[in-house]
Amino acid sequence: LDAISHVLENPRVTEDIRNQLRQVPDLERALSRLSLDRGGPRDLTAIRNGLAEATLIAGKGLGDAPTLLSNALKDLEGHDELIDLLDQALIAEPPLLARDGGFIATAYDEDLDEVRKLRDEGRGVIAQMQTEFVTATGISTLKIKHNNVLGYFIETTAAHADKMLSPPLNENFIHRQTTANQVRFTTVALSEMETKILNAGNRALEIEKRLYESLRSTILDSAALITQTARALAEID
Repeated sequence: LDAISHVLENPRVTEDIRNQLRQVPDLERALSRLSLDRGGPRDLTAIRNGLAEATLIAGKGLGDAPTLLSNALKDLEGHDELIDLLDQALIAEPPLLARDGGFIATAYDEDLDEVRKLRDEGRGVIAQMQTEFVTATGISTLKIKHNNVLGYFIETTAAHADKMLSPPLNENFIHRQTTANQVRFTTVALSEMETKILNAGNRALEIEKRLYESLRSTILDSAALITQTARALAEID
């Protein structure tokens, strides 16, 4: 009754807290789904958003609140590190299932950013390699091309082939095929890049699934504190 009287005597703050409570997802449901391994990216964001709202409510301040209320407000705090991690890791509105991918934010994981770039900007990556090869050889007409038989290959005119077949360029450029007017080469770096581009989509999904499991594990490590906060929110509500 003291707690009820206190919030009635502070209508402005009470209304602010009511508005914040409307934004709080079901923390216990999300935590339960994650603990049973039936969750997904949206459960991760439910935890993030719920804890963030709880922190805002804790900061509203209800003056010299009665013990029941002040204890509940204290139980909303202590999640800053987890909130920051989930903020950095997750996009605002992720897909329902982890297998759909696309829920990890850009700049959170360097390996994921790299394979996404290969997946989405493969042509640009190959164009950059072509520029590097032109610089290394001094052959401005050198091109990187692709067909279904050879995959990616470096092509130059027969007039320039001797230069690439001779030291020091032949240490890097490996002869693959000679046609009537063109000579084709590859390099270890180009072959590796081709493999990476072909595998980038699957690799990106594998990395996201691994990161999902890591975030899920981190949340479960804080399950007791999250449950405490969920119950404190219910008490305040």
